[in-house]
Amino acid sequence: MTVGIVGAGQLGRMLALAGYPLGLDFLCLDPARDAPAGQVAPLLHGAFTDRRLLRRLAARCEVVTFDWENVPVASLRAMQRGVHAARIAPPAAALACGQDRVSEKRLFAALGIPTTRWRAVDSPADLTAALGAVGLPGVLKTRRLGYDGKGQALVHTRADAHQAWERLGSAPLLYEEWVPFDCEVSVIGARGARGEMVVYPLCGNVHGAGILRLTCAPYGPRRWQQQAARYLRRMLTHFRYRGILTIEFFVRAGRLIANEMAPRVHNSGHWTIEGAATSQFENHLRAILGWPLGSTRALGHSAMINLIGRIPPRARLLALEGVHLHDYGKQPRPGRKVGHCTVVEPTAARRDARARLLAAELAAAVRIP
Repeated sequence: MTVGIVGAGQLGRMLALAGYPLGLDFLCLDPARDAPAGQVAPLLHGAFTDRRLLRRLAARCEVVTFDWENVPVASLRAMQRGVHAARIAPPAAALACGQDRVSEKRLFAALGIPTTRWRAVDSPADLTAALGAVGLPGVLKTRRLGYDGKGQALVHTRADAHQAWERLGSAPLLYEEWVPFDCEVSVIGARGARGEMVVYPLCGNVHGAGILRLTCAPYGPRRWQQQAARYLRRMLTHFRYRGILTIEFFVRAGRLIANEMAPRVHNSGHWTIEGAATSQFENHLRAILGWPLGSTRALGHSAMINLIGRIPPRARLLALEGVHLHDYGKQPRPGRKVGHCTVVEPTAARRDARARLLAAELAAAVRIP
């Protein structure tokens, strides 16, 4: 049985590595010849919009998924037509919603999931009105193609706002209030073919320069877990979803405020490879193939640290007891996620101590939430 993956980044790579023990084969499509998943699975090299390659992928695979939130929705929908129509999971509608911050905010509101105050901005007049309605400080963001902090500007004054408009205003924008949050969390879960759902323990996340640096799980009080899981189930049900879905939240005074959704396996879930009974990658494959979902039970208290820019000397890392290293096979580059490492400990206190030591070893300036 062959699973197609549109996109062959590190997430596609980890999907393939999770699927091989299950007897699965994989075929990826990506415009980069050196894409990480192409090192472990066959790769069709070409644009995501190449209809010929899309037809080849659809014809050779039982189901097609994706590993990047900005895969063109039109490409996926094209694969659902014709003689070799492919089954796409997660649904293209969820991907389309996640690609537009305004659609995302509207869906959160419709499902009763709290968000920041916001306004759509398509002109300087819209921006002036948004500043009046939402206030300062705020964040001006592109509606589309934003990830890892890209396409965003923090606005403290009206002058800041208009300077940000000059930089970002060639695309439709969204302006939202800046939330002085206490911490950031994410909830990850899966929905299967028969509507069954499983939810992982809540993740506590630390970002730097818009990039995830550290995740600790399980995290936070039980009421946060219950609240986040309730919101996630609403969204999984809304889309009749199949696969892994993630919602990221700000936490302010004990209240969860939705920031964004990710209709795919997620960086903050990498700890599940060693730290959960079933990894997010395996559960994604189980869900999209209609197989029973696996347990999301935590096997301990996990900390995952992203390796940004370069992989430290392997011998130095592997000499540290209990450190699990994942090298994505990427060329070093400033600001690029090139790997991660995970530790799993029996208590949260021991996990946090290990994470501090590991962060120091990696010369990563992170704080434990």
